[in-house]
Amino acid sequence: MSRIPTPVSIDAAPEASKVSLEAVNKLLGTVPNMFRLIGNSPQTLEGYLGLNSALASGSIDAPTRERIALAVAEINGCGYCLAAHNYLGTNMAKLSAEEIEANRRGTSNDAKAAIAVGFAAKITKNRGQVSDADVQAVRDAGYSDAEIVEIVGHVALNTLTNYINEVLGTEIDFPTVGKFAA
Repeated sequence: MSRIPTPVSIDAAPEASKVSLEAVNKLLGTVPNMFRLIGNSPQTLEGYLGLNSALASGSIDAPTRERIALAVAEINGCGYCLAAHNYLGTNMAKLSAEEIEANRRGTSNDAKAAIAVGFAAKITKNRGQVSDADVQAVRDAGYSDAEIVEIVGHVALNTLTNYINEVLGTEIDFPTVGKFAA
């Protein structure tokens, strides 16, 4: 059970969150618990959805966005996001079970994606402290400066939801996945 109430429906959400939650419902066909919980703060919901939408229209492809989300969720220990991105990675981005496992370990079976996922994992583990060589390795793998910024943006976006879900104890409404042994 979450630490603050999760509105049971769009109608039960704050008035200022209803339009955003309707948009989520139209896009996904449902409104997962995380969105309704974030909707307790219409401004936070608007900020999250705005950044999510902006990054989704960027240069980093959907499979790599899911790869990054899985790596960040694993490092941050967010069961909700692991479940959600395992589901989305499998069903929307069409990632294999082997790829998802690699992503959760901070890498990828795709050579170029492995650089982005490894960089995202390093950012997360080191709280943003990376070296010039780390940034250069991403550039050398063929990522533009804009894409490097986007990778950092995806780490921030996913860290936001990881923290919200962990702090507030969002009830998981996706098939759960186990955490790796340390």
